[in-house]
Amino acid sequence: MKKLVAEFIGTFWLVLGGCGSAVLACNYPGAGIGFLGVSLAFGLTVVTIAYALGHISGAHLNPAVSVGLWIAGRFSGKELVPYIVSQVLGGLAAAGVLYIIATGNGSPIGSFASNGYGDLSPGKYSMEAALVTEIAMTFIFLLIILGATDDRSPKGFAGLAIGLGLTLIHLISIPVTNTSVNPARSTSQAIFAGGEALGQLWLFWVAPIAGAILAGLVYKTIFAAKPENE
Repeated sequence: MKKLVAEFIGTFWLVLGGCGSAVLACNYPGAGIGFLGVSLAFGLTVVTIAYALGHISGAHLNPAVSVGLWIAGRFSGKELVPYIVSQVLGGLAAAGVLYIIATGNGSPIGSFASNGYGDLSPGKYSMEAALVTEIAMTFIFLLIILGATDDRSPKGFAGLAIGLGLTLIHLISIPVTNTSVNPARSTSQAIFAGGEALGQLWLFWVAPIAGAILAGLVYKTIFAAKPENE
């Protein structure tokens, strides 16, 4: 239960901090936060939760991360579904809080930082471009996580490496999909945005999980430590 509560709170903070910066600060006149500010916000939420709650649950905060760690043999399959449920519920709770705040001055929520392709893409990128982007970004994100948390890696720096990696991923992919790499984050915003954002949500489950599975297989097959007699 401690792990599940930690995943709920961690994902809550990821969505509230990351999407909140996009929905609130970016729309504030003269804020000038832009892509860099939103990218840093997502990176910082991961860093803070990694060091605050990582020792309790591992700070997955993302169904794709849980799947990738499971495929790589780092996470128990019996915990997979409860983790994903906790992450989705944490994201939804954060989106609900963000909705109350964002509508507090009578303004419409707009896209509500939802993910999308075509007309919902910030740069009007195609579905194919969005699919490739999300698979590639999640693949690299999981490799960063698996490498940074490997027993052979320097201790104490995993949270920083993962947060910086997520920041760079956002800088690359915000123009294409508004950056998902996280089905819980995508679900929470799409439910409140509604309409076509919900219709396109499938891609932001399929692509991140596909990228995570691929990364888990690659790391387990190529990079994982081998027994000394091999």
